[in-house]
Amino acid sequence: MTDPLPPTRRNRASLTYKLRYAAQNPDKIRAYLSRMSRDLKFRVASRDHVAYYRSVMRSDTARNPEAAVGSRSHGRWLALGRMQFDYLLEHGLKPDDRMLEIGCGNLRAGWRFIDHLETGNYYGIDISPDILLAAQHTLVRQGLRDKMPHLALVGDLKLRFLPSAHFTVVHAHSVFSHSPLDVIDECLANVGRVLAPGGFFDFTFDRTEGAEHHVLREDFYYRTETLTRLAERHGFTARLMDDWEALPHGQSKIRVTRPEPAEGTAPA
Repeated sequence: MTDPLPPTRRNRASLTYKLRYAAQNPDKIRAYLSRMSRDLKFRVASRDHVAYYRSVMRSDTARNPEAAVGSRSHGRWLALGRMQFDYLLEHGLKPDDRMLEIGCGNLRAGWRFIDHLETGNYYGIDISPDILLAAQHTLVRQGLRDKMPHLALVGDLKLRFLPSAHFTVVHAHSVFSHSPLDVIDECLANVGRVLAPGGFFDFTFDRTEGAEHHVLREDFYYRTETLTRLAERHGFTARLMDDWEALPHGQSKIRVTRPEPAEGTAPA
């Protein structure tokens, strides 16, 4: 039995998809039922989505920090980090850039960014204290303490403690794929303040061309136009990065920029 729909048309929350997937992957049923049980427990105990997903990360990180950020093996952890780094390097990342990584995790890509950037130019934030402790271990393992990166725990994506117009590059990999629309809206409403003139914000997401949906409260699937329109409402220009689609990672990427003011006009 095969799924007749392409990946971007599948509704992973539908009963039909779940039954078909279970029939094709009976060995994964037990793990999914365990996730459902955990999901219910965390929903009841959490006041909002950030608290919910912090519990998810605590649970996943306790088992394996690399798996907690979506890597099935250390080799895959290295490969995905390298892919993110190489792509940004080919698309404008320079050593003198000041970079903010939203959802830095255990520095899967972050350690490469830190190594490439000038000392002190990397700032990573995450909602999970557990994964940030794992990030410290990555820094030590890679010998990057002297690069003086900043790592900070956050409770939301309002970015209130960060300086205005400071970061030339903002990056969020596999953050919006785990976020409901109100969290994404909060981020886009505030990231423009910390973004320097001429800077850009790259983020990945799980793309669907069918009905938007989520699996438990962990994985969210959006249409491209939903996120580009949301970015435009916050004053950004947004475009799907088509060349990212060809790489073996499973997510899509959008880049948002703030249009430069016309000559002779004051910035908004």
